[in-house]
Amino acid sequence: MATARAERLVNLVLCLLSTRQYLTAERIRGIVPGYADAPSDEAFFRTFERDKSELRDLGVPLETGRNSAFDSADGYRIARRDYELGDIDLEPDEAAAVALAVRLWDSPEFTGAARGALLKLRAAGVEVDGGASPVVEPKVRTTEPSFPQLLTAVQSGRAATFDYRRPSDASGARRTIEPWGVVSWRGRWYVVGYDRDRGAARCFRLSRIVGDATPIGPSGAVHRPDGVDLLGLVVGDAQEPPASTPTRLWVAAGCAQGLRRKSEVIAESTVDGVPGDVVRLDLSFPESAASWIAGYGPDVVVLEPDTLRKAVTEVHLGVLDPDREAAR
Repeated sequence: MATARAERLVNLVLCLLSTRQYLTAERIRGIVPGYADAPSDEAFFRTFERDKSELRDLGVPLETGRNSAFDSADGYRIARRDYELGDIDLEPDEAAAVALAVRLWDSPEFTGAARGALLKLRAAGVEVDGGASPVVEPKVRTTEPSFPQLLTAVQSGRAATFDYRRPSDASGARRTIEPWGVVSWRGRWYVVGYDRDRGAARCFRLSRIVGDATPIGPSGAVHRPDGVDLLGLVVGDAQEPPASTPTRLWVAAGCAQGLRRKSEVIAESTVDGVPGDVVRLDLSFPESAASWIAGYGPDVVVLEPDTLRKAVTEVHLGVLDPDREAAR
């Protein structure tokens, strides 16, 4: 909405709120700033009709009537009893929750709206102490560059596309979703919606989105299905087991039976004159498996990945030199 039009609507509301009588269109034209510049009567009435429709669409109770039987034209006014905010009675804990929610947002997109809501509550007579020091200081930061674009897509009902990087694939892939909402869980932001590429509901962590997200398609085309639990989808997806890391190990013949039961023998091999097998083992948490593998001593040698081999070597060196281990 243009600034001039917004100012004219505000002036019109203030004018109609301040009178108990019905004001005709001609009288409003002479009182309210913004109407006097109309180049003709037709232009004025066209603008005035559009403004009345705008106010009614916004929920402003605009009344039409005449002050007496001798009036020849309809007049307008706003019933203050229907326009003003009703009494709000918040319990102390509810007022504290509102203040806490205002302090929660540390984002330029929400700070203005939160402060505005606080001002409205105070104007309605509700004392909300936003400056009190809480026991817990909540902070939700939205530094991901894709956050404002995805939030805009959700609010306008548009699809969105972005490049997404998974932990097992640094190159990433293009994704197109119909976003239903942006939620936070355990300090991380997720966008939840219908993944057009997979044909199912999915959630995506915003910190893994490469660059900006781009809203696409017409506004109002995307609707959140009834009964969808956005946070439940995020929690369920985050609790899925992580992708496993393929590992190749050399195991001396007849040794490390516990490791062999979890592995697949893929070849025979001799290391330093000792016969053995090359096995494949998929590890969900290779970092924490280093101590377990190191416990087999020289009977197990990590061939790959290199990070696991170095980790096992560090454990061995720590056993040989306790001072080195204590210094780590």
